[in-house]
Amino acid sequence: MTDAASPRSEALELALASQDVAAVAFALRHDVVVVPKLVVPPGAGAGAAGAGTAGAADASAGDGACAGDGAGAALGDGDGDSSDPVFGAAEQVRVFGRENTDKRILLLFSSKEAYAAMVPDDPHLEVMLYDSDALRAFMEVHLDVLEQVFFDIAGPHTMAAAPEDLLKALK
Repeated sequence: MTDAASPRSEALELALASQDVAAVAFALRHDVVVVPKLVVPPGAGAGAAGAGTAGAADASAGDGACAGDGAGAALGDGDGDSSDPVFGAAEQVRVFGRENTDKRILLLFSSKEAYAAMVPDDPHLEVMLYDSDALRAFMEVHLDVLEQVFFDIAGPHTMAAAPEDLLKALK
C-alpha cells in the first residue's frame, strides 16, 4: 500500500492485471482494497444520497442494510474522519443497484484513480480503505442483498466474483 494521498493496493492492481483469481484473493487477505464511500451532499438528509436512492440505512456497529442505487450500508458508528481513508472506516459504503430489484452490486477498486475512472464527473468522490477483516465484516452483514462484486469495473483489468465466493476467499 502507498501513502494515503493516493490510496491504492499495488498487490491488487498486479493480481487484476494478471487476471489471477488466487492472487486477487491473496491481495484481499493481505493488503487493502479501495471502497467507495457514500457522500451525502451538505444540507441533504440521509435519504437524499443521490437520484434514485431509497435512502441510507441507519445502523449501529456491524449492523445495517444496503439501500437504493448509489445508497449505502452502515458499517460502524459514524465516528470516522471523512478527510482520510481509514481501515474499516465507520462510514457508509456506496453500493449500486439495478432498477426494480432489491439486490445490490458492490464495486471494489485497486486505487482511488480506478474508482474515479468509473465516476469521472462525481464532485464528491471519496473512498475508504478496508483490510480483509473490515471487508469480511461488511460482506457477512450484507451477503443477502449483494448479487455481485466487481473489481476495477472501469478497467482495464475488470474481474467479478460472486459475493459468497469472495467471502470464502476472505476466510
